[in-house]
Amino acid sequence: MSDIDNLTARLNQETARIRWHELQPFFARGQTVRIDPGLDLVSVATAFAEDHREQVQSWMQDQRVALVSDDMSATWLAADQEVWAVVVAPWVLVQPVTTH
Repeated sequence: MSDIDNLTARLNQETARIRWHELQPFFARGQTVRIDPGLDLVSVATAFAEDHREQVQSWMQDQRVALVSDDMSATWLAADQEVWAVVVAPWVLVQPVTTH
């Protein structure tokens, strides 16, 4: 298994569902990053961990990856939103849990 495969597997195992309100300390420090539901959270986390700046910047330019805004946080708090989260220090990457 390659190093990237090991990293991806580790990040996948560290991903968990959590209520947004539990992540407020990280949000207050500006450390929460919203990942568009159309992206694979673990793939984005791997790109962050591997410092794939061009890919991350591309997602950011397309608004598919962005810091969680005050408005988004307030909406998620009001809805008691559950998110998928994974830590890639110093960031906490979050993606809303959606029901289909």
